[in-house]
Amino acid sequence: MAVVSVAKMEKACEEVCVILKALSHPQRLMVMGHLVQGPKTVSDLVDLCDVSQSQMSTFLMRMSAEGLVRAEKRGKFKFYSVADRRLVLLIKAIQDQYCHR
Repeated sequence: MAVVSVAKMEKACEEVCVILKALSHPQRLMVMGHLVQGPKTVSDLVDLCDVSQSQMSTFLMRMSAEGLVRAEKRGKFKFYSVADRRLVLLIKAIQDQYCHR
């Protein structure tokens, strides 16, 4: 096993804390759970998460600013997806431990 320097570990811990704080709201965590299955529109997420469109837009704006999701315009629609492959792995690990037991 490779030894990680203290400075590198401190930097990683800071980065992970920011991500975990951003995910600490139940609705944002639910949004991420749906997005690991593939890109979704705001309307898709509204239906899946049972929240208003304005609430979902607020969640997505914040999550985008925090680097959790990214948006891609396709025709008239904006599709949201998980911004970082590591987040997909993290959300899937959470789902494995807490949703599929």
